[in-house]
Amino acid sequence: MVPPSSTGAALSGLRVVDLTQYEAGTSCTQALAWLGADVVKIEPPTGESGRFASSNDGKVDSYYFILMNANKRSVVCDMKSESGKATLMRMVEKADILIENMSPGGIERLGFGYDVVSKVNPRLIYAQIKGFAPDGPYANYLSFDMIAQATGGAFAITGEAGGPPMRPGPHVGDTGAGLHCLVGILAALNQRHATGRGQRIEVSMQDAVINFNRIVFAGQLMTGEPVARSGNQSSLGAAAPSELYLCRPGGPNDYVMVYTTRAGNWHWQRLLKVMAREDLKDDPRFSTPGARAKNAKEVDALVGAWCATRTKVEAMETLQAAGVPAGAVLDTRELMEDPHLRARGMFADIEHATRGKMSMPGWPVKMTDSNVPVTAAPLLGAQTAEVLADWLGMDEAQVAEYTKVNRPAA
Repeated sequence: MVPPSSTGAALSGLRVVDLTQYEAGTSCTQALAWLGADVVKIEPPTGESGRFASSNDGKVDSYYFILMNANKRSVVCDMKSESGKATLMRMVEKADILIENMSPGGIERLGFGYDVVSKVNPRLIYAQIKGFAPDGPYANYLSFDMIAQATGGAFAITGEAGGPPMRPGPHVGDTGAGLHCLVGILAALNQRHATGRGQRIEVSMQDAVINFNRIVFAGQLMTGEPVARSGNQSSLGAAAPSELYLCRPGGPNDYVMVYTTRAGNWHWQRLLKVMAREDLKDDPRFSTPGARAKNAKEVDALVGAWCATRTKVEAMETLQAAGVPAGAVLDTRELMEDPHLRARGMFADIEHATRGKMSMPGWPVKMTDSNVPVTAAPLLGAQTAEVLADWLGMDEAQVAEYTKVNRPAA
């Protein structure tokens, strides 16, 4: 495997010590790898928890792990052994960035808290992702994506009016926190150019979800009441149509989302023309956004009847061509097999050492002067020898001595 530092990408030459597991921190380090940094995943002899937690038989790497760890290198390090700790500290001395998302207090108990490593490497950017703010009442609480989404307000606004809260599909608690952390790291790298110093970055998953939902708080400010669930309606309400409409042939995802702005009538008037219902242009039930919102059932009946005679893609293309916001509900297979998305690099084919050929999502940020092709996630400890030689200058004998203790579990 060629170290990313040789690719000439945006973050070439930056070294990252990756002490993350599962998704929140791991999504951040994967983004750094796709920007060209040399990301070295430090794993215990049994491997990062996500390697086998979702595996079919517990013997091969899970797809979950593979999707989160592309373009990284793996080093086995028993952080309970003296040789493991000593070698890791030497890597920290050489690193630009360290990222961890262990349980509260975990990194400090291992002896790698910020107060310790910042003295060893004052230029180090030290990033931590936790479920909750470390200075708050929930500092010691454990968290996963659904916990963050519940406590960050996302559950409360998701679901049908009058129905129970529901988990939103996107992992904004986990990957959302990881991307917020990435923003902080890139800012800290820029600041280091001026100061010569690193700094500590802390991101709470709860805080990240709140930030994703910040526009929702406009509803709270407008009414003085908690924002209620409203199905597919805008979180601020007062838009019609704002709904999913069933299309033919009527499969589980044969729907199109149609939305017209609450700021004026131009989308609605275009929609009437497409549906050949310009006779309703001056109908008082539909003449203003507020009137349409009050008569949403009638609006839905009109739009639903038109959509029912078309496929979701036909409906989307026809409406968009007329200047009406619309989007087909595309499932995972449709997205993964989309020729444009594949050509764009949003899905890439990789050759994994044990899983063989497979497809996975790529990196959505496109840059004219930085492009890092997607490569498969590493097997446990596969690059231990090469990383110790690259980073620390160890020779074969030193690596052999190290691996007597620090090797993958059988």
